[in-house]
Amino acid sequence: MTNARASGGGTSSTPPPADGHARIEGKAGSAKAPGVLSKVGQARHLGLVVALALLGIVGLVTVPDAFATSSNLVNILALASTIGVITVGATFVIIGGGIDLSVGAVMALASVWATTLATQSYGPVVMIICAVVVGTGAGLVNGFLISYGRMVPFIATLAMLVAARGLAQRMSDRRTQLVRPDNNAIVELSTTRVLGLPILVYIFAAVVIVGWIVLNRTTFGRRTYAVGGNPEAARLAGINVRSHTLLLYALSGLCCGIAAVLIMARTTTGSSTHGDLYELDAIAAVIIGGTLLTGGRGTIIGSILGLLIFTVITDLFILNGLNTSDQLIAKGLIIVIAVLLQRRSLESRT
Repeated sequence: MTNARASGGGTSSTPPPADGHARIEGKAGSAKAPGVLSKVGQARHLGLVVALALLGIVGLVTVPDAFATSSNLVNILALASTIGVITVGATFVIIGGGIDLSVGAVMALASVWATTLATQSYGPVVMIICAVVVGTGAGLVNGFLISYGRMVPFIATLAMLVAARGLAQRMSDRRTQLVRPDNNAIVELSTTRVLGLPILVYIFAAVVIVGWIVLNRTTFGRRTYAVGGNPEAARLAGINVRSHTLLLYALSGLCCGIAAVLIMARTTTGSSTHGDLYELDAIAAVIIGGTLLTGGRGTIIGSILGLLIFTVITDLFILNGLNTSDQLIAKGLIIVIAVLLQRRSLESRT
């Protein structure tokens, strides 16, 4: 048993029988997974919806002529789309017991790589593939360092944050790279509207739906809860914790690549400054949504509601002409309150 424990996230030398494997894995996943929402999860989601409604009332009272317009509501959804895709990936990582501080920098790197003259010469399809591949590749590097290099997730992803941002600056020479007119198909993701909404909002919705299905209706999702809730129990159940962790960070990188395409569509540029502090917004949205920082519990729906709360707050600050510094202070306070409430909830259960 000592040797098996020292081996880290690999499978044990004497795995349980197939039927025992399925039974233990199922219990490990269902014990934590809120795929079918528990009463606690429903109450938390209801509280987030109430908070979102209260923010809407504040907007109607303070800036009624600007807040309740269709253009502003579309702007809120468009703004939420880019960070929202990243938030889906962050939710998986945090439920799995990890953290990813590099998401904003990886998105910037993917946007810069996809908008270089060499890449743009191959057309919009290759640009999109490039962004997705770069994002996924960076995620795989993070996952490899954490799973097989046994680095602490905080340190590994912090190193990737610095390295990816630096590489993006080096590649772009600190200049903003414009999407060329012949690649306007990417920009049309933001300008073309279907039923009044930009295509990028539908892409965001598709990522959320796929993420929800994977987390709540697949073996991968059950294993994510199991790994985040108790890695050792998951290993004894026959789950390869190392390879699963690697896939979680690859998934986060994939979401960063998709987000890079969306931000290129919104800004018509690729830049090393894209995604500044996006990692904090994504992690904050996940925490507000009820996902435990220690892993093992959380929902996609909660994370998206947390994201919308943050986005509406940002919109209200802009419409009311308040300083960005005040906005950051408010976000910081919200994060602290959310973590304290989360800790109090855990203490009350024990």
